Amino acid sequence: MTRAFVFPGQGSQAIGMGKELLAAFPVARETLEEVDDALGQNLTRLMAEGPAEELTLTENAQPALMAVSMAVLRVLEAEGGVNIADACAFVAGHSLGEYSALAAARSFGLADTARLLKTRGQAMQKAVPVGEGGMAALLGAELDQAQEIADAAAEGQICAPANDNAPGQVVLSGSMGAIDRAIKIAGERGIRRSVKLPVSAPFHCAMMAPAAEVMEKALGKVEFVRPLVPVIANVTAAAAENPDDIRALLVEQVTSMVRWRESVLAMRDTGVDTVIELGAGKVLSGLTKRIDRDMTALNAESPDDIEAVLKTF
Repeated sequence: MTRAFVFPGQGSQAIGMGKELLAAFPVARETLEEVDDALGQNLTRLMAEGPAEELTLTENAQPALMAVSMAVLRVLEAEGGVNIADACAFVAGHSLGEYSALAAARSFGLADTARLLKTRGQAMQKAVPVGEGGMAALLGAELDQAQEIADAAAEGQICAPANDNAPGQVVLSGSMGAIDRAIKIAGERGIRRSVKLPVSAPFHCAMMAPAAEVMEKALGKVEFVRPLVPVIANVTAAAAENPDDIRALLVEQVTSMVRWRESVLAMRDTGVDTVIELGAGKVLSGLTKRIDRDMTALNAESPDDIEAVLKTF
């Protein structure tokens, strides 16, 4: 068995996430406390009690999702004796999950990761006034079809594929007018379903350029070291290990498409047969099965999940 550890992105957050984990394992509670201290904010309470609209704010959702992922990893390490350097061949994460993956591989520390994601969330929100940009999922569209729809819808505005998640699931991002046109064009071209996403900004497109500048400065102040295992980068769908390369890729990631489908295929093609999703929800586990049904996909969020995952070691 050759494993990859993968880490979820925005959209997987929910009130009560990590609740059973925190109740069962002191190391999980300590992880959340470390994040709270780094941010000077009680994210632990927000995750437990809400309100949901505050947790969904990108500046809160990003560090919160990372914190749950890291709590799961630390439980695996403390309770199961898992050593990430031996346990998996690669790490990867979807969008903000790439930061979780790098923290898991010890490329930078937990407190730095929390602060970077808080900054990233704030910068992404400020980059585009609310209502001027949006995102839409095209269900039943392949990447080349989605690109053609985006090009037809742009009409001088920004519209581009933002997430190539799985066969038949591509997300577009851009100006709200262009996104509305893209949904109409997709219907005319026989795409099964197009759904405008409930997001507050057009992530992973050129409209995020101001946020990329902020992240370049923020990442420049953080010490990176070589990860214990290679990270499959969102931007290239290829392994990265050099700290300077990783830093540059994280800046580029803000305005670039998340090449998730290709990332999973790249891991498969180098021998990975089992993908374990650490953190909230089962989004990446589900996408893995859509990308290649022969791969094993597990998720670890609750104590029962962790017990099941540890049995595979």
